[in-house]
Amino acid sequence: VQLQASGGGLVQARGSLRISCAASERTFSRYTMGWFRQAPGKERDFVAAISWDGVTTYYADSVKGRFAISRDNAKNTLYLEMNSLKPEDTAVYYCAATTGRPVSPSAYAYWGQGTLVTVSS
Repeated sequence: VQLQASGGGLVQARGSLRISCAASERTFSRYTMGWFRQAPGKERDFVAAISWDGVTTYYADSVKGRFAISRDNAKNTLYLEMNSLKPEDTAVYYCAATTGRPVSPSAYAYWGQGTLVTVSS
C-alpha cells in the first residue's frame, strides 16, 4: 500500500493542527495504522496507532491527552489531530501501515514520505 502524508506546517505553541495520510488502495482497512515522528538528530519515535477497525488506539505518553488518531476506511485516510502543541513536537511526521505490533517501528512494512510540523514558541 502506498501512503501519502499531508497537512504539516508552521503553528504556534498551544495551537492545533490536523495531519492526514491517504492510502492508495482499499486494502487500507486491513492494516493497523500508525504515526511516527523524527526530530532533527533523533531517532524515529512512535506517536500513535489505531487498529484496523478504529476501535483500539495507542499513544505515546508524551502525546496522550493532546493528540487523537482516527481513520476513515471509506476514504482510505488516516488522521492525527494535534492539540496543545509544544515546540518539542516539532518533527517530520510519518504514517505507516502494519499487520504486526502497533508500537514498534520495525513492525511497519509500509511508510509514507513524511510531513513536517514546526511548532514555534
